[in-house]
Amino acid sequence: MESKKIVSLTIDKHKVVVEKGTTILEAARSVGIDIPTLCHMKLDDMGIENKPAGCRICVVEVDGRRNLAPSCATDVAEGMIVRTNSMRVLNARRTVMELLLSDHPADCLICPKSGNCDLQSMAHRFDVREIRYQGEQSTYREDFSPSIIRDMDKCIMCRRCETMCNEVQTVGALSGINRGFNAVVSPAFEMDLKDSVCTYCGQCVAVCPTGALTEVNHTNEVIRALADPDKTVIVQTAPAVRAALGEEFGYEAGTLVTGQMVSALKELGFDYVFDTDFAADLTIMEEGTELLSRLEKHLKGDESVKLPILTSCCPAWVNFFEKQFPDLIDIPSTARSPQQMFGSIAKTYFADKLGIQREKLIVVSIMPCLAKKYERQRDEFKVKNDPDVNYVLSTRELANLVKRANVEFKSLPKKDFDRPMGDSSGAAVIFGATGGVIEAAVRTAYELYTGKELEKVDFKQLRGMEGFRQATIDFDGTPIHIGIAHGLGNARKLLECIQTGKCVYHAIEIMSCPGGCIGGGGQPLHHGKSSILKKRVEAIYREDAGKPIRKSHQNPYIIKLYEEFLGEPMSEKAHHLLHTNYFDRQVKFQEEVNE
Repeated sequence: MESKKIVSLTIDKHKVVVEKGTTILEAARSVGIDIPTLCHMKLDDMGIENKPAGCRICVVEVDGRRNLAPSCATDVAEGMIVRTNSMRVLNARRTVMELLLSDHPADCLICPKSGNCDLQSMAHRFDVREIRYQGEQSTYREDFSPSIIRDMDKCIMCRRCETMCNEVQTVGALSGINRGFNAVVSPAFEMDLKDSVCTYCGQCVAVCPTGALTEVNHTNEVIRALADPDKTVIVQTAPAVRAALGEEFGYEAGTLVTGQMVSALKELGFDYVFDTDFAADLTIMEEGTELLSRLEKHLKGDESVKLPILTSCCPAWVNFFEKQFPDLIDIPSTARSPQQMFGSIAKTYFADKLGIQREKLIVVSIMPCLAKKYERQRDEFKVKNDPDVNYVLSTRELANLVKRANVEFKSLPKKDFDRPMGDSSGAAVIFGATGGVIEAAVRTAYELYTGKELEKVDFKQLRGMEGFRQATIDFDGTPIHIGIAHGLGNARKLLECIQTGKCVYHAIEIMSCPGGCIGGGGQPLHHGKSSILKKRVEAIYREDAGKPIRKSHQNPYIIKLYEEFLGEPMSEKAHHLLHTNYFDRQVKFQEEVNE
């Protein structure tokens, strides 16, 4: 194997030895020298690095070079002498900062990112107290979609969102358009986000350093509902939330805060605190039965059966195939996501138990995902214009609400979810991690297919952080081929492999976000650190391992739900309440335009 070439240089009088091809920024960080940046972004384990050298905050002085060099985009060279803290450098950085701020709104007090804004932090670091440069400011219209708000007046053209959207997710919704003073990051032809190919995965929001991209916030609507004595307000919490929420309160990444989270929600005044994991078990009953039905017909030679079956829990992924792979629209499972199954059952089964009208029951979701805000308002999930899920808060928004209510999270006692929609199996918990949905399905499908008890429920061959992976599970002599992808860029590779016939599977799990839901666009910001994602995944599997029941079909409250209300999986009633349809979004968009 060819040895890597080593380069020696000096940075601020420190001798530094790094591999050839290393940037000055990386070399400086390797010896603890902090060079400020705004546009630079490096995503661990993805081979993705955003270094457009656009902001010029990271400039340094290099001996023999007349101009200052952007450290994020300048490779080291043998014998190079670099100064990161000369007066020339400090003056240049401050000037650049003042120029950025001269074309930026001064509404920090009411900005959604106030207190968590990289630009604001950098202004504080440089001790900028006045804007010396005055002139015309660029202005753009605000763009409101069901999940994401674009306020391009606050864009600093760092291009992080563009890198995430195009290189990681391969969605292609955002790109730099126009030139000079009118340059901005936007969908093609400056169309609204809702009319573009955007999937609402929220990964662009997660990397935006300012308030240019933020989530649609339902917090005030939730507060009004909680204050309304005429409403019964219930809440469901997704499995990935409990593995990340603690980070917002100073806990180490990967700390499970399930009990404290339940306690906090009760402190906020929710009438019932339930678990989306209950609906995840329900999803397995429907999706697993659908898989077995297709599989049995396929094995009997029925060529009309569509395989592989694709999991359908992730709304950003659903949006992705509806917009970019409409030829595969009849392959995914018709099962709704756990969020929507929960809302449907809550507004029927649970509302009947309470003896109230569905309109008086308010269902709130706490989700790691911004696409869930879009999903809850899809027309097929409404009854007489009343949505099954009324409002969605992200993990970050829940943390802010808890702080706003002056609830001391760390001192809260651990409490259990309410019943009947709060009990779940370990299989439901692992829905939050890549590979978790298909592993949960396999635990149930194996026993239903073979009629034999599954003694070892840990299918470690389905786990891992590889973006595109595959495994074969032995169903007592029948090999079941499974494909798994997380991140829409990897999903594209998998789907194209299927289209060409190179990949043949019985079932596929796809999650839009890196790592699965634990890396969702609404989670505490992890800044591309795979170590944080891995710790969250480990937390998910720890909770699974500690559950007394680890198979969805053994959840007694799910069994009771079918006995009392649904009948059996895939029954007519179950199909009406728990399944959905998909659409070619380009065709549907044209129909809406024509109307």
